[in-house]
Amino acid sequence: MTASSTSVKPGSDLRDTFRKAYENRYTWTPGFSGYRGRCLWTQGDQTVTGTFEIGADLKAKVEGIDNEEILKAVHSQLWEVAIHRVRRSFEQTHSDNTFTAGETDAVGTEVIVGGKGEGDRYRLKDDVVTMVHRHIHGTVVTIFTTEVTHTGAGYLSHTYTSQYSDPATGALRGGKSSFKDTFTPLNDGGPWVLQERVIETEAQGDTPAGCQTFRFEGLEAL
Repeated sequence: MTASSTSVKPGSDLRDTFRKAYENRYTWTPGFSGYRGRCLWTQGDQTVTGTFEIGADLKAKVEGIDNEEILKAVHSQLWEVAIHRVRRSFEQTHSDNTFTAGETDAVGTEVIVGGKGEGDRYRLKDDVVTMVHRHIHGTVVTIFTTEVTHTGAGYLSHTYTSQYSDPATGALRGGKSSFKDTFTPLNDGGPWVLQERVIETEAQGDTPAGCQTFRFEGLEAL
């Protein structure tokens, strides 16, 4: 049974189904040596270039960019990529959580988390996590994934939206961001790494809408 089947009964235990989707995500294999290349940040007609490296410790270094804000933005994207490629066992991450089925809709079957992660929710469809609703450092992030890349060794989300909100009131924090990612294998069979990320952010309050593109070129394994 996959989580997209209509026979998932609300209230049933989804631990094994959620584990399957969790283990279906693409992660870097132990022994990953890291990689480096050029980074390009573009917004409107402005382009800034630098160099970067992600080490075997999965820490990112960015050099050659003088603008502190842009440097931080590029570093943040590389950090996000690395943190999501870390391989941790299901038990390491979720041993203190329970997973109960909610309703099923077009996005997938709702997974209601209890235990340590109480308040978090997910949706699953065909062994893919299609929605994440998590409490992180005093804020809530809600991510909807609509398209994925199947690498043959797990999936990578490549078209998705992200929205932050207040955990108590549900009030939005910042505009919704839409992401389009392009991944490429460093060599035959991987590891798969980010080649381009386009982020479009909607206007919110006094903050205007914007679009940033991050490109990573001349990629080589360390």
